[in-house]
Amino acid sequence: MNDSETDYYHVDGTLLPAGEATVNVRDRGFMYGDAVFERLRVYGGEPFEWAAHVDRLERSAARLGFDEVLPPRDDLHDRVTETLDANDLSEASVRLSVSRGVQGGELTPEPRVDPTITVVVDELPRGGTDGERAWDEPATLRTVETRRPPEEALPSAVKTHNYLTGILARLELEGTDADEALVRSMEGHVTGGADSNLFLVHNGTLYTPTANLPLLPGVTRGVVLDIADGESFPVETGRYNLTDVREADELFLTNATWEVRPVTGIDGYEKPVGPITKLCGRLFDRRVENARY
Repeated sequence: MNDSETDYYHVDGTLLPAGEATVNVRDRGFMYGDAVFERLRVYGGEPFEWAAHVDRLERSAARLGFDEVLPPRDDLHDRVTETLDANDLSEASVRLSVSRGVQGGELTPEPRVDPTITVVVDELPRGGTDGERAWDEPATLRTVETRRPPEEALPSAVKTHNYLTGILARLELEGTDADEALVRSMEGHVTGGADSNLFLVHNGTLYTPTANLPLLPGVTRGVVLDIADGESFPVETGRYNLTDVREADELFLTNATWEVRPVTGIDGYEKPVGPITKLCGRLFDRRVENARY
């Protein structure tokens, strides 16, 4: 969707035409990445897994020390739906951001917090089981040298505006045919993609890196784990290396935009789109269909 007078964003409680929607240059989200956000999908006009996303938003804000200034959940939901309605969208991607707001230029935050809250929406069609996905083909992965910083340096479960690790990882893909970077911890354990969670299948068991590693446990990851639990097939979380990934029978990625995306190649190793990947995709489609109606 291109910026025009018919496109609207939500800034600090007010719907504004795209050309008038601005953030102060002294906002700490812009200056220092001192902000939290959630990227979520909307199906049939309703934010998917809303409670899980707001739970994480609140946890992230609490870790940064400004959760007490967050508006009530109903207020945030209203801002999202107002922005969707203003743009006449029912199938969309939403970015809900909350920064510490405008303060002086010092690194140390001031006690007083007046948050900047923005809602940005983009059309992203998805008509349930018959809808077109956000990706055209299964993904290919390439291992990169960029590593996830340890928890002591940058809390991984906090979804902030600081995405430098993911940016550097994606930059390493330039000139390749890869769709996603495979990132590791400093110790060499696979953590997932630059902006996605990773699942492996081996001998009928579903594996995914443990949340004890420096990774963001995504909401879509949680839905897939719930689906697996409902189907009663074996699931394990743990620490895996590159050999584990390359020798897996199946691989797939998850995030709010891609949902469940199969992987057909990793560092030159080909992978099939296997039965468990297909099953997880079909059952996720069913969740989407239920969310739309």
